[in-house]
Amino acid sequence: MPIAKIAPSMLSSDFASLAAEAHRMVKNGADWLHMDVMDGHFVPNITIGAPVIQSLRKHTNVFLDCHMMVSNPEKWVDDFTKAGASLYCFHIEATNEPEALIEQVKKAGMKVGVAVKPKTPIETIFPLVDKVDMCLVMTVEPGFGGQKFMVDCMPKVQALREKFPDLDIEVDGGLSPDTIDSAAQAGANVIVAGTSVFKSENPKDIISVFREKVESVQSKS
Repeated sequence: MPIAKIAPSMLSSDFASLAAEAHRMVKNGADWLHMDVMDGHFVPNITIGAPVIQSLRKHTNVFLDCHMMVSNPEKWVDDFTKAGASLYCFHIEATNEPEALIEQVKKAGMKVGVAVKPKTPIETIFPLVDKVDMCLVMTVEPGFGGQKFMVDCMPKVQALREKFPDLDIEVDGGLSPDTIDSAAQAGANVIVAGTSVFKSENPKDIISVFREKVESVQSKS
């Protein structure tokens, strides 16, 4: 099982102080920063695009994990690689040609991930796993922060981990100290959390709890 990676979701940050928020998260132990890109079409919300990634990249070298909640993800690959994105994670539901998209992202020089919504069978991405760097299992319906963790998505994580022991498996949505046990025990090692980290008086403690829970499971496997 790969090492734990904690990726605070910048959707919960103060967008008016994005660079400062990024530095604050890294200082408090974040491994990655999770960038929620929403187009108002694939999901019913609009957040940020490549210009914001480009602006943030000028202020940090941290790994930028870009979660592309967009229709036609093929359209934005070049913009995001130029902006400085580290990983481009598209939704399997948003493309009819996932293998071609994976190759497009790799040729652009980014790592590539594939994401599934809560109602999408995890088996839909099994044929792609050996071609990608990460799989993301959504634990809320994508589109908004602050939603309740869907524990019934954990069998998907478990199925992925059993079949692909060396895969980076990310979970996103409703992760907190109260829900991390379920995710870690199922086999997730990349933990995205927004509200629970950014609203905490001590984000470092929350990030440490997430890491310790994942590492505890790993030490027993």
